[in-house]
Amino acid sequence: MKAPISGHTLSLAMRTAYVTGAASGIGRATAHRLATDGFAVFATDIDEAGGIETVAQIEAAGGTASFVRCDVTNADACRALVAQILDAHGRLDVAVHNAGIEGPVLPLAALDPDAFRQVFEVNVMGVVHGMQAALGTMVEAGQGSIVNVASVAGLNGFPFHAPYATSKHAVVGLTRTAALEVARTGVRVNAVCPGFTDTPMVDDGLQKMGQTLEQLTRRIPARRLGHPDEVAAAIAYLASAAAAYVTGHALALDGGLDAG
Repeated sequence: MKAPISGHTLSLAMRTAYVTGAASGIGRATAHRLATDGFAVFATDIDEAGGIETVAQIEAAGGTASFVRCDVTNADACRALVAQILDAHGRLDVAVHNAGIEGPVLPLAALDPDAFRQVFEVNVMGVVHGMQAALGTMVEAGQGSIVNVASVAGLNGFPFHAPYATSKHAVVGLTRTAALEVARTGVRVNAVCPGFTDTPMVDDGLQKMGQTLEQLTRRIPARRLGHPDEVAAAIAYLASAAAAYVTGHALALDGGLDAG
């Protein structure tokens, strides 16, 4: 793994966090929010240009951040990311596993099995690799918070998105299982389940489905898309001491979709 492309020298007094998929959307907003909350943030992605831009924005606002290219489908890369954070700072406080892909938008019967494999490699195994890399050091330290980004599609069926919905159900299951395994250690594991949020992935999904934004928002009880900053605020809460008694929870942020 490459050394950080940009970032300040880290103070040993600072709490640290990493965010995968930090080059845009929810990941970028979360990196910004955690930096605002005083974390030294490691923004990771395979999109170097977008990740470096995220770091530049954080630094311009007075925060501390570094970009590290990390392919979450590679377990060694995830372990190296955590090792790099520990080498630079001596601690890992928060891990946010946000990297994900949508996959094809097709009826289940028309899907190539390889579509499931590709989506699962990023959306499921990417979370598995990150959690395995982070949990060891957090359990040893007796503290830490992991927040996995699932989806409202991980709580309900999502027609024509079988690989995506199945992968996000798996993320919720991973979250709850890990939370039970480490509940007595001081480490917490939670998930957020965003609904339709104003991100490049949702824009791409609308194009694939041939839908307009107006058609989509009519399906949402709140009659609007969520904003990445709203999801980031929920992640920051779950990562904070304010949520010290919250673990194994999958928090829906969906404008009421899951209530219908």
